[in-house]
Amino acid sequence: MELDYDLVVVGAGTAGIPCAAEAAHGGARVLLVEKDHRVGGTLHISGGHMAAAGTRRQAERGIADSVEAHLADIRRISGGTVREDLVRTVVENAAETVDWLDGLGFRFAPETPRVIYGHEPYTTARTYYGVDEAVSILEVYERVLADATATGRLELWKNAPVIELLTGGDGRVTGVTVLRDGQDVRVSARHVVLATGGFAAEPELFLELEGAPLVSAAHPTSTGDGILLARELDAGIQGTGSFLPSFGGLPHPTTPGKANWSDRQLLVAAERPPVEIYVDRTGRRWVAEDEPSIDTKERALTRIPDMTFWTVFDDAMLESTRSGRPLVVGWTPEDLHAQAGVREGVHRAATLEELAAQTGIDAEGLVATAARYNEAVAAGSDPDFGRVHLPLPLAEAPFYAIRNHAISLVTFAGLDIDDGFRVRRADGEPITGLYAIGEVIGAAATCGQSFCSGMLVTPAITFGRLLGRRLAQS
Repeated sequence: MELDYDLVVVGAGTAGIPCAAEAAHGGARVLLVEKDHRVGGTLHISGGHMAAAGTRRQAERGIADSVEAHLADIRRISGGTVREDLVRTVVENAAETVDWLDGLGFRFAPETPRVIYGHEPYTTARTYYGVDEAVSILEVYERVLADATATGRLELWKNAPVIELLTGGDGRVTGVTVLRDGQDVRVSARHVVLATGGFAAEPELFLELEGAPLVSAAHPTSTGDGILLARELDAGIQGTGSFLPSFGGLPHPTTPGKANWSDRQLLVAAERPPVEIYVDRTGRRWVAEDEPSIDTKERALTRIPDMTFWTVFDDAMLESTRSGRPLVVGWTPEDLHAQAGVREGVHRAATLEELAAQTGIDAEGLVATAARYNEAVAAGSDPDFGRVHLPLPLAEAPFYAIRNHAISLVTFAGLDIDDGFRVRRADGEPITGLYAIGEVIGAAATCGQSFCSGMLVTPAITFGRLLGRRLAQS
């Protein structure tokens, strides 16, 4: 069986859906293929943060902002490591993207736009998300898909992984092979767009491209399919060497190599001034726990063994959180008591030596670190790391430790593209007929070696819409 379309979009997620819909509305015959049983991809788990300067919503709230101010913030946060050509395209079109969602009834969280402090913050309130985080985007997308399908020019296949890119004798991509209902279906197309997402659920590819062990909180379909397909055609990779983890997540209660993001510890100083200390396997502290820059803490985390650490605290420290923000999202002190010794990575012991034995932390190092830290609390000064917030010594049994890993929600390396979203070979030449948008191009393209608020979801939507319109006319 062989079918023919103007455009095949591979991946019905953040980038793929708007690309397919715009192309269909522009007159193209479009096939949108998704390997999962449902559309949306990472929208099912993402916070859905978007960033844009000059939106209607900013104007309604009297917030002055500009494209150049947004660009300046991105350059500052990323240290100038982003793809300037791609980022300028995003920022110049971002307000139109957010206003488009607004016009389609997107349910903004009422506090947005705002400044987000989970990573390095912008200087201006320009981050947006929905009342149901990224699911609010998916709600709009479902209507967008329905409207595009009603044109008769968009067809959606689910449970249909693409297993091959087809090429002509001149190397041009001419279509795809899709595994559908147990059969290989060849689909011809003038253009193929890869919008397959990242690879933070694929340990071997993650180790190869990011150069780090994987502890993942990513969507299970993030297995690097688009990268693997395009590399068969000698596609180039951009963003290697840019890996940066999210700062700490509890190990998943049943699945090794996974982390639970929903019940993570509050480790950003702006969210909760820390009472605990952080130690590595040797029992030593390695950063000022109240360091205001989460970027600094994330970079420090990459330099410790296995990128694994423990938050260590005592009973008085735990009790002190009762009237403020908790140590773990959604957990009371009673919840933490109940989870100790039951939940993977959560420990309680009568002495620091026993705690070290339970966790695998070096006992001598932990005891020495506690003594050194207690001296700093008594003196009101931390000579080792410059911690300022020193509320309590580590002295009142029982003692607790919670294991944390550097975790990966997104991937930084991805397919190299030009400023027209065409996939490039390793020699820099574009592969005719093949395009890539979304996380498959790597977070480093639009975030650099940093986490820059809104600069993953916004590029995915924006590039998808721009490319869909463009391909409908070609």
